[in-house]
Amino acid sequence: MLLNYQISGLEPTQAKTVIVIHGLFGSLDNLKVVARPLSEMFHVINVDVRNHGKSFHSDTMNYDVMAQDIVVLMDELGIEKAHLVGHSMGGKIAMQVALLHQNRVDKLVVMDIAPVNYHARHDAIIRALEEVAAAHITSRNQADEIMSQFIEEPGVRQFLAKSLAKADDGTLYWLFNLPALSQQYKNILAQPTVNDSCLCDTLFIKGADSDYILSEHREVIATMFPNAKAKVIQGAGHWLHAQKPAAVNKSIGDFLTR
Repeated sequence: MLLNYQISGLEPTQAKTVIVIHGLFGSLDNLKVVARPLSEMFHVINVDVRNHGKSFHSDTMNYDVMAQDIVVLMDELGIEKAHLVGHSMGGKIAMQVALLHQNRVDKLVVMDIAPVNYHARHDAIIRALEEVAAAHITSRNQADEIMSQFIEEPGVRQFLAKSLAKADDGTLYWLFNLPALSQQYKNILAQPTVNDSCLCDTLFIKGADSDYILSEHREVIATMFPNAKAKVIQGAGHWLHAQKPAAVNKSIGDFLTR
């Protein structure tokens, strides 16, 4: 099955292709702030990963299969090689494509994630989402009220609410496959599979206020991606593309066109 995707920008015969990959609980809408400026210079493919947005649902979710989803889409669209830009989980998917299919990747941009195992940090979010799903709500205000019992940050609740859709009976439901995301959560936290290091030019962009990329991750990053460079965005946390879009987009554009 193919991922849902949106194409924008120049024709692939006129410019290189950039594939943009969102993070956990998101959708392609979340990275339009990145895809839009890139479309002025590139052929851009913005995707919904499996179990998110309008893409297919599956009980299987690990970085090998999610990377293969990207390669299958590239094959279907006749894209031999592309730049990959991913945020958070999407950054891990992009890294996995580069590590397993290096010949399909030109340059790699990873936003605020490292190729390491992470400790669980979404338990409250998953609980909030499950409570919303069980409540058979009919408004986003109701969803926000329920989520506020578990999630303090309004911005996080607003981000999650973007994945609510309305059923024929008027109730709201999550577009993402919440049972699969909950059951496969350990795989989402896991380190990408490593066969060999990737020599493609790579840029890691870190939010200065985020704890997703730490100094202790430098060694593993250098081992897996020896041609990696780093850019720190001041005044931004994990959602750096939403908090500092101009700085993030300039960093990505400069790197991909250099």
